[in-house]
Amino acid sequence: MANTSNSKRTIHVGHSPDPDDAFMFHALANDKFDTGDLQFVHELQDIETLNRRAMKGELEVSAISIHAYAHLLDKYALLPSGCSMGDKYGPMVVARRPRKIDELKKIKIAVPGTMTTAFLTLRLLLPEGFEYDVIPFDEIIGAVESGKYEAGLIIHEGQLTFQNQGLHLVVDLGVWWHEKTGLPLPLGGNVVRRDLGPELMKRIRDYIKRSIQFSLDHREEALQHALKYARDMDISLADKFIGMYVNEWTLDYGPRGREAVRRLLEEAHKAGIIPKPVTVDFV
Repeated sequence: MANTSNSKRTIHVGHSPDPDDAFMFHALANDKFDTGDLQFVHELQDIETLNRRAMKGELEVSAISIHAYAHLLDKYALLPSGCSMGDKYGPMVVARRPRKIDELKKIKIAVPGTMTTAFLTLRLLLPEGFEYDVIPFDEIIGAVESGKYEAGLIIHEGQLTFQNQGLHLVVDLGVWWHEKTGLPLPLGGNVVRRDLGPELMKRIRDYIKRSIQFSLDHREEALQHALKYARDMDISLADKFIGMYVNEWTLDYGPRGREAVRRLLEEAHKAGIIPKPVTVDFV
């Protein structure tokens, strides 16, 4: 167990209040191994808020959208562990009634934030543009069901539950991206602030990888912790969702995962969505 002496250096870790992130960070959040002179303090916020906070360099470590990473290169480096990768699945556009992709140009879409990778990928799918409003990610399904919006861009566990509200799938962006590139869609990652210096950055990298490995090795225990953050999901659905986004990619992107990040940001630059080419470097 980690001791809690006052001499510890605090490392603030931002991540989403979602079962996959909770599963990943279980060991760090619950002192399952000794982190020496470092005290990890977890701050749970939605991904768009974390993206915006990262722009200001507020947190030492944060989950971020891969889209946002393109704007953070001066402040943060990408950690090799903690990615959420959709291999032939990912964020979805859902609608109140069956629709074709072309129809999305003519209706207003509820989206979870303009710095999310989901939004970036939708812009790649619809390069001519589309109308949208930003609303909190966990309100999108309800807003579409109620008729406030004709369609919504959904992330997180809504991908497994939207049919319960009678909504229809228009496009799975992870499927579309795989058909286009043959690669998984890299949605989110963890970053560490560069001003901590190489030695501390590497220690944090190792602790986060160890936390993920602990949860994979103690799945039932970590799943029970993650269930506290599972909205509208029983244990089997939460387990399925976690399996989609916490897996071998999460321990390390690997060559194919790294290529996927580079390709996504390259396509975004070519499309004029991000201002300059991105050199992706990992701690």
